[in-house]
Amino acid sequence: MDVKAESLARAIGTRLKQERAAHGWTLDQLAQSAGVSRRMVVSVEQGAVNPSVGTLLRLSDALGVALPALVEPPAPKAAKVTRAGQGAALWTGEQGGRGVLVSSTEPPEVIELWNWTLAPGDRHESEAHAAGTRELLQVLEGTLTVEVHGRSHVLADGDALVFHGDAEHSYSNPNDDPARFTLCVHEPGVGHAHLTETTDD
Repeated sequence: MDVKAESLARAIGTRLKQERAAHGWTLDQLAQSAGVSRRMVVSVEQGAVNPSVGTLLRLSDALGVALPALVEPPAPKAAKVTRAGQGAALWTGEQGGRGVLVSSTEPPEVIELWNWTLAPGDRHESEAHAAGTRELLQVLEGTLTVEVHGRSHVLADGDALVFHGDAEHSYSNPNDDPARFTLCVHEPGVGHAHLTETTDD
């Protein structure tokens, strides 16, 4: 390979490895999904070969990305600002509380940032999330009761709690004053492509 070809091969190898890591796939999983040999995947990631368009299409299709994502350097990701009041209010309590999704990251490692207010008497019951989901919250004002795995946790102003969100849980405010808290939800592996049975040519 000439200098330009070597540079392209290295760039493709780096991008392929990044995309595979983002999916949480092993070399064997990508090879199986793309219908190419494991040796080919290793060679491409190491920049040792200049893969054909057909091979690149198989790899990009398996990863669920467009072909340019493998052959072009990633564009800088701009910061995303959510101004005060612009979050999505996805829950409203019977007593006037609100659950606002302030911001989130993109798949596959989704992290959600919420701002919650529970009015006196408000209660929000949540179904179990996907396996592996974790939740972290901190009370900013008032007193909050969190029920998870059949156990109640009473949290006061400034207290924090981390728990597995893949079981039914609830947040409630049985007190006379409003309760405010921030909530971070981590859902791993969202949007992972499903492996399909394929064979090498």
